[in-house]
Amino acid sequence: MDLRQMEVVVAVADAGGCTAAARRLHVVQSAVSGTVRALERELGTPLFDRTTHRVALTPAGEAFVPAARAALRAAEAAREVVDAVRGELRGRITVGTMQGVWAGLHHALAALRAEHPGLRVQLRQAAVADIRQALREGTVDMAVVALDRQQQRGLTTRLLSQEEMVLVASPGRDLGAAASRGEAELADAARLPLVDFSPGWAIRHAVDRAFRAAGVDHPTTFEVNDIVAAAELVRNDLGVCIMPRSIADRFPDLTTYRFRRHAPHWKIMLVRPPGEAPPAVAALWRHFT
Repeated sequence: MDLRQMEVVVAVADAGGCTAAARRLHVVQSAVSGTVRALERELGTPLFDRTTHRVALTPAGEAFVPAARAALRAAEAAREVVDAVRGELRGRITVGTMQGVWAGLHHALAALRAEHPGLRVQLRQAAVADIRQALREGTVDMAVVALDRQQQRGLTTRLLSQEEMVLVASPGRDLGAAASRGEAELADAARLPLVDFSPGWAIRHAVDRAFRAAGVDHPTTFEVNDIVAAAELVRNDLGVCIMPRSIADRFPDLTTYRFRRHAPHWKIMLVRPPGEAPPAVAALWRHFT
C-alpha cells in the first residue's frame, strides 16, 4: 500500500465515483479504477459498493478512508517540516470561511503568498456546522468563522473581532417612537416581515438564540442564503433583517438600528484543530492582525 493508492481512494470517496475522481486527479478513469481494485485485492475486501451511477463506501471503506486521510496529512506534514527547515513552504493549505465573514482574510492570504509563493491555498466557503465538521475530519486546515462558546470546544481558537448585530430596514420603514433614537427592540423585528438566513448559518444561530433569551417568537417571512439577496429584500421594503453591523455597513443606503436589549452578538474566530500547527497553518495564523 502506498500514499498514491490512499489518495485515489479518498478522491473516489469524496467525488462519489471513479470518473469524477479521475477528473479531480487529472488521470484517466481506468487508472483510478485499476488503483482501487489493486488496493482492494491487497486488503482482501472491497472498499466500495459499485452501482451503475455511483459508488458508496462499504463498512471497510468507511473505516479505511479516515485512516487514509490521516496518513496523507501526516505525509504532507512531514514534507512541510522539511520545507520549513529550508526556509520555504510548499504543498497545499485549505482555509474555511462563511458568507459574510472576511476579517482581513484577503490581506493575510496575500501576505502568505508573498512570503511562500510555492504554497497553494484553497478556500472553502460553507455553513459553520460544515466547516467545523471539516476541521474535525481534516479536510479544512484552519478557518475564519463565527462560533459560540460551545462550538469552540475541541478547537484552538483566537478572537479576531466581536460586535453586536443590528436591525436593518429600508429608510421608509416605520419602526415606531424608539426609531427616532436609532434604537429598536427584538419585539419590533418580530412584528414585521423578517428576512432570515438559512438554518446552519452562524447569523441565524445567534439571532434565534437572542429571540429565545428575550422570550419573543419570531416567524420568518423570507429565508435566504445570500447576504445580497437579504439586502435587496430590505431595500425594497419587503422586510427587515438582523445582521452584524460590519455587514450592514456594506449597504449604506439602508437604515440600521441598535437593539436596546438582548442584542445578538457576533464573534469572529480564527480556528484550527488542537495540537501543534503545521508550518503552513502557523504561517497563515501569524499574518492575521
